[in-house]
Amino acid sequence: MLAVPGLTPLLGISLLARTAITADAMALTMIVVVTLGLSYAAAGAVMAALTAGVALGGPLLGRMIDRRGLRLVLLITLVPQLVFWAVVPVLPYPALVAASFAAGLLMVPVQAVTRQAIAAMTTVAQRRAAFALESVVGELSYMVGPAVVILFATTVSPGVVAWGVGAAIVAGGAGIALLDPPLRGEGETIGTAPGRPRRREWLGARMIAVLTMGFGVAMLLNGVDLAIVATLREAGQAPWAAVVVAVCGVASVVGGLVYGALPRPLPTWLLLGLLGLVTIPAGLASGWPWLCAAVVGLGLLTAPTLSTITDAVSRLTPASVRGEATGLHSSAASAGFALGAPAVGMAIDVSAPAGGFAAAGLAGLLAALTGFLLWRSETVTAPPVADLTRT
Repeated sequence: MLAVPGLTPLLGISLLARTAITADAMALTMIVVVTLGLSYAAAGAVMAALTAGVALGGPLLGRMIDRRGLRLVLLITLVPQLVFWAVVPVLPYPALVAASFAAGLLMVPVQAVTRQAIAAMTTVAQRRAAFALESVVGELSYMVGPAVVILFATTVSPGVVAWGVGAAIVAGGAGIALLDPPLRGEGETIGTAPGRPRRREWLGARMIAVLTMGFGVAMLLNGVDLAIVATLREAGQAPWAAVVVAVCGVASVVGGLVYGALPRPLPTWLLLGLLGLVTIPAGLASGWPWLCAAVVGLGLLTAPTLSTITDAVSRLTPASVRGEATGLHSSAASAGFALGAPAVGMAIDVSAPAGGFAAAGLAGLLAALTGFLLWRSETVTAPPVADLTRT
């Protein structure tokens, strides 16, 4: 995959920008808690505003990319990001909440653009391996970004860290603009209003099934992070949470690489169902060494599940609306991340930390079952999806 022309620099720039984007929530949390001296609940409201903006802005920016092209959308998003992160350290709390929503609405669509470009730069046979590699990049960004923010926020200052996060986001978006990767394969064109298929022609039961599973896996993963912290805090081993999360991340990287090399894919619902099943018993672990062992299976299935969802979105979508579809995928994932922690937190509050793993696993199982039923409900066999703008 790295030999595909343009793919290596794309993944490198994507890693930089996505590492910063995954760290933005932690950077804002440090601003609220340390600089403003407010509670973690107040920081949660800022995170909710940012997430709501990302969820609403994803499809809109994707549709604009389909219609107007990549560079215009990057210009529209880079300028607000530059302004937002420059003034974050001095904003009063009410203004920070409102500005965070606007920043989320106009977040640089690095992940969606990377996925669109991969679909355009690879053949159908190569995409599963390419998206597995993209999931590995995503895992690396989640492992590095928040940890770097915590390290520098405690040794330098939250304001300087916020400036660094903003600079990395802007640098990543500018790098993608300079690289200008193709978003359409050979023979595919930018969708115009007359040539765009109607939404009901591609947003059918199977696409909704895939988006539902994307929502479910995001809810599961965010819930697992909270359950890990709660379990180790109860055992008096909270500092070891970073080690457990790192073990899970390394296992996910290994799982993604192995899955990308397999000759045949596995059904998305099956991977998500297995992920849910191995998550539930992780709550039985009593200390950090056992919890490290328990999350290995969870990690091995994470990147394969994420990559197969991304691959399914690309296969089910005509190229002329690929931006809007990837935006919907990002919105579904954002909604899952937003609901995962509160839902699992409620389960922990009414039971025990082990209940958090059970709630996260059951959310994954429910999403897998729903996705399976929706997929099977579309009984009419349709020809392979083609770009309706081709001549």
